[in-house]
Amino acid sequence: MRVPRPARTILIGFLLALLLGTAALMLPAATVKPGGIGLLPALFTATSALCVTGLSDVDVPTYWSTFGHVVIVVLIQIGGFGVMSFATILGFSVSRRVSLGRRVTAATESHGSVGDLRGILQRVLRTGLIVEAVVMLLLTARLLVLGYGPGQALWYGLFHSVSAFNNAGFALFPGNMVPFVGDWFLCLPIMAAIVIGGLGFPVIHQLLTTYRWPRKWSMNTRLVLFGTATLLVATSVYVTALEWDNPRTLGALPWDARVLAGVFQAIQTRTAGFNSVDIGAMHDATLFGMDFMMFVGGGPAGTAGGIKVTTLLVLLFIAWTEIRGEDAVNIFGKRLSRSVHRQAITVTLLASALVALATLALLLISPYSLDQTLFEAVSAFGTVGLSTGITASLPPAGQLVLIVLMIVGRLGPITVATALAAPTVKRRYQLPKERPIIG
Repeated sequence: MRVPRPARTILIGFLLALLLGTAALMLPAATVKPGGIGLLPALFTATSALCVTGLSDVDVPTYWSTFGHVVIVVLIQIGGFGVMSFATILGFSVSRRVSLGRRVTAATESHGSVGDLRGILQRVLRTGLIVEAVVMLLLTARLLVLGYGPGQALWYGLFHSVSAFNNAGFALFPGNMVPFVGDWFLCLPIMAAIVIGGLGFPVIHQLLTTYRWPRKWSMNTRLVLFGTATLLVATSVYVTALEWDNPRTLGALPWDARVLAGVFQAIQTRTAGFNSVDIGAMHDATLFGMDFMMFVGGGPAGTAGGIKVTTLLVLLFIAWTEIRGEDAVNIFGKRLSRSVHRQAITVTLLASALVALATLALLLISPYSLDQTLFEAVSAFGTVGLSTGITASLPPAGQLVLIVLMIVGRLGPITVATALAAPTVKRRYQLPKERPIIG
């Protein structure tokens, strides 16, 4: 019996959206200089925007025209919400009817229920637009105070609010957020939008509907909230402490700006790519810790990338259960399904292998060191967008490696592997059990 594969439809829809975005960025109107841009740079930027990554091989503020910036922000919005989820909402809006196959595919992408899919998607989309609108108003007001014109302040506020909520990290300011390293009024709204977007749509939906009854929260919501809070605090302390006296990053700033910059950069490792200091000037130990955080990412089924915080916590609970010699993995008063054990292990192993192979490839085809190439590979896979400054200098083959990493990182290793694999045939029998020696 053949098993239907919504993952294949998700991959095909994503690639079609990517081709359209690439074609739009190749138009002469998308660039400041006449003549347009080549296929690879357009493909790289379109992939980065649709995968809500933020890596770029050109200078985003000066290279792309206003039309190009509009294309980028539209791709960010579609990519953050989900290509198939976005298409389903359009189908509901236009025809009021969507096929069962489309509903199953969108439910798979958003980890939602087929029955109440329309309500869930509309509620999540509405929430995202509200958060973006609030952040846009705060950013616009601050930019007006800083001397920007009304039109420019409004456009910059809109662009950066969408980029922040969708964890993209694209910025229209020269030097990204470096000119505002100590500006609390500009950085705080961006940080808040990144954290909210990184929770994941299932968590946002449940918080909106059951915020008065925490006992009704699912295991997924509890894991995401606990993991997000814990990792944000730990990463903020880690980055700030290690870079406190570094004269090329935090060391030259007043103490309050050091705290802000340290926390700001820690939050970016949750898969947003803004930077308020020079990432390439950070200590190797700081970069290594950020590698781990970028690899983990944020909450599932949202705008964040990485293996997801739930995967990390599930693995830790599995290990703790094994150490204690217990049979079942219990988390927050509930028993963990054994199928989740395999999924968590599979995602982590596939992601680790992919990042390792990509890092090796970058080492072979570029002159950069291990810490630089590893950081770049993890950033691409985690759809983070932070870089030590080597993206534009990578050879075409290296940029293609990053493109593949961004696509797999956005869709998820299991989704891509399932979409590309041959249709599965269910076995009607089971083989005898046997236990090898482990450890």
